[in-house]
Amino acid sequence: MDRSSDIADFLRSRRARITPDEAGLPADGRTRRVPGLRRDEVARLAGVSTEYYTRLEQGRGGNPSPEVLTALAAALRLDHAESEHLGDLLGRRPAAARRAPSGPQRVRPGLHLLLRTLDHVPAFVLGRRTDVLAANPMARALLTDFDALPATRRNLARYYLLDPEARERVVDWEQLAAETVAMLRLEAGRYPGDRQLADLVGELTLRCPEFTTWWNDHRVLRRTHGTKRYRHPVAGDLVFGYESLQPPGDPDQTLCVYTVEPGSPSEQALRLLGDWTAPRSSDPELRI
Repeated sequence: MDRSSDIADFLRSRRARITPDEAGLPADGRTRRVPGLRRDEVARLAGVSTEYYTRLEQGRGGNPSPEVLTALAAALRLDHAESEHLGDLLGRRPAAARRAPSGPQRVRPGLHLLLRTLDHVPAFVLGRRTDVLAANPMARALLTDFDALPATRRNLARYYLLDPEARERVVDWEQLAAETVAMLRLEAGRYPGDRQLADLVGELTLRCPEFTTWWNDHRVLRRTHGTKRYRHPVAGDLVFGYESLQPPGDPDQTLCVYTVEPGSPSEQALRLLGDWTAPRSSDPELRI
C-alpha cells in the first residue's frame, strides 16, 4: 500500500466534502476548480502555512505535532476514527508500533468461558483484519460456521463480502459491507506493513465488484455499538443491538455481543434459533 498516496487521497477526500460556507469562510470571488475546500483554505483553518499543509498532503510533512493534528482534525471536521486514522497515516506513532505483531492471535481462556456464558445471544471475538478468533454457537448459527472453515479463512470481512449467503442473510447488505471495508481501511492505516491484510485486500478487490469503490472512498470506521438486521432461513427476521468491547490485555481484539429487545419478535425468533442450534440428546428409549 502506497503511504504517500493514502495520505493524499484521504486528505483530499475529506476537504472535498466541506464547502466554504460550511467552514465559515467568506466568498473570495475566485473560480473554484476543486470541490470543497482548497489547500490554502484548510491551511488557514488549521493555522498552518499553505506550503506546510501542501507538504503534509503530499506525504512530505514529516511527523506533525499533536497540536497540528488536532487543528487539522478540527478544520476537516474529522470524527474520532478519522482523527485516529490521520494520526496513523502521518506517522504519529513510532514505526515499530505500526508493525502488525507476528504470529497468530490467541483468545485467552477467560474470554472463551465468557462466550460460553453468553450462550443465549450471538457473541464472537474479532482480531486483526476482522479475523474471527472465537464464536459461540449462536453466532455461528446466525452467520456461518466459522469453526468449520480453515483457520486462515475465518474472517468476517471475507464472509460479508464474498459469501453469497451473506448477501441474502444481511438485510442492509450494502451498508454493512461498506462499513466493514471502512474497518479494514482504519486497520490499514494502523498497520501499513501487514502482509496478510494486503493479501485480504487483494482478494476482495478481485472477487467483490463493489469493494474497489468503497476502498477508494477512504472512509474509516471503528465499530462501537449500533443495530444490525438479519433474515435467517430458520428463525426469520431478527433485529439486534450490538456492543463492541475491547477486552483488557490485547488492544487488537474486540468482543462483539448481539442483543434483542425483551418481548420483541426478535427475542422470539432468537429463541427459535437457540432451539434449532441446541444439541439433540439421544432418546434413552431408543438406545440398544
